[in-house]
Amino acid sequence: MTAVIRPTPSLPGPSRASAVNMLITMGRDRLGMMTSAAARYGDAALLPVGPKELYFFNHPDHAKHVLADNATNYHKGIGLVHARRALGDGLLTSEGELWRKQRRVAQPAFQSRRIAAQAGIVAEEAVALVDRLRTLGRSGPVDVLQEMTGLTLGVLGRTLLDTDLGRFPSIGRDFAVVQDQAMFELASLSAVPPWVPLPRQVRFRRARRRLQTIVDQLVAERGTHTGDRDDVLSRLIVSARAEADPRVGRQRLRDELVTLLLAGHETTASTLSWALHLIDRHPEVRHRLREEAIAVLGDRLPTFDDLGRLRYTAMVIDEVVRMYPPVWILPRKALAADALGGYPVPAGADVLICPYTLHRHPDFWDQPERFDPERFDPARTTDRPRYAYIPFGAGPRFCVGNHLGLMEAAFVLAVLARDLTLTTVATHDVVPEPMLSLRIRGGLPMTVRPAE
Repeated sequence: MTAVIRPTPSLPGPSRASAVNMLITMGRDRLGMMTSAAARYGDAALLPVGPKELYFFNHPDHAKHVLADNATNYHKGIGLVHARRALGDGLLTSEGELWRKQRRVAQPAFQSRRIAAQAGIVAEEAVALVDRLRTLGRSGPVDVLQEMTGLTLGVLGRTLLDTDLGRFPSIGRDFAVVQDQAMFELASLSAVPPWVPLPRQVRFRRARRRLQTIVDQLVAERGTHTGDRDDVLSRLIVSARAEADPRVGRQRLRDELVTLLLAGHETTASTLSWALHLIDRHPEVRHRLREEAIAVLGDRLPTFDDLGRLRYTAMVIDEVVRMYPPVWILPRKALAADALGGYPVPAGADVLICPYTLHRHPDFWDQPERFDPERFDPARTTDRPRYAYIPFGAGPRFCVGNHLGLMEAAFVLAVLARDLTLTTVATHDVVPEPMLSLRIRGGLPMTVRPAE
């Protein structure tokens, strides 16, 4: 009997002739490109973008395979590779043994007992934010995104670095410039040499120098007093001093601190901003949040033990990061040939897993465009696959600071819901901006008044 040879299925997708238009679209509307591909081609597509072909997979089984089951075959890919030119070799962009070493150094700072011990700091910063918003709100609308950035930098400085980052007023703006450069590197596929004096590249070099000056100052201030401290800064300094080549140690310390400062504040600031906008659009959610905050907290500061009692607050945050996941795309590069969903993936292929589209997959989410915290009610049973929901990534590279960020978000939303009512300025268009995290483009102006 003659064996039947079945042809290998080919991935659907746009024609190769559309590569230039796709490259332009990636620069202008990355979310639109991914959403359109998911709607038109389903769970798998081959997207020609300029000289590259991007293998887009949009099913929980695909995410599980790439991010967890066969994670060793998939290194960081397009976008993050290009971001290395902007960020250096920090925890976000490094690979292999260097990444494992960096992870081992940082991991102890995010253990549960340490996070519990830092709850008081987070609560103090949350209450200080309420006071600041009250004062600023008397003069008109307040850019809440800017205030959330200041808050999360304040928490980061006190909890992980034992320092006041508020004394560096340019830090938030400089990171915005760095993110802009990283996305430019992605959209241009790093085709523009860094020395070309484009205005954006000049701004980036200046911002990068200022950030490096800041981290150098932090290291100098810590000096030799690292043995009696166990925060991230001291751990990174000790690790850098162990490098055989002092120049390599200094550069890696710079890269790791710049990355920590960016990743440690950006995702939580974006999540809180999206949460406040969505809560404003859903008064019934705001009402329930306030009722819970009053019942759990009364008029006192939140504590670590309150986290388990702020159940509805946690549901709201879960739904916010479903709709607007801080890690909106997970690019990978296949080291060796593989297969996904029955489709071949050649060695060297650029593979995309997109939480933004995965979290809107109609097979796993009912009315996915609807903001509905109830879908995360623990009492509601669901057979939804584990990897249909990956707002902080998955597998070995799961976000190391997500528990601290979630505690920060819960405390801030609880005290804001209890004490204030924030309303988005009606004339402001709230539009997603997919940078290294999923930000709100152009800030978020909101009016501030006492809670009702």
